[in-house]
Amino acid sequence: MTEQVILESTPLNALDRCDRCGAQAYVRATLATGGELMFCAHHGKEYAEMLKTVAVAIQDESERLVESKN
Repeated sequence: MTEQVILESTPLNALDRCDRCGAQAYVRATLATGGELMFCAHHGKEYAEMLKTVAVAIQDESERLVESKN
């Protein structure tokens, strides 16, 4: 029987901090080993290509930084 992993992503909030600089995290990378890395929008963008090679899921909420013109 095949094992299926279901990842549920919870929204990032002000308590989630960037592992690199401590700013508010807008990017969460879930690693195949089960760990997580969190980054601010700046560092998430900087490490995006590397994260794609090691992460099983990337949650990017950086669009929340752009104000809506409604």
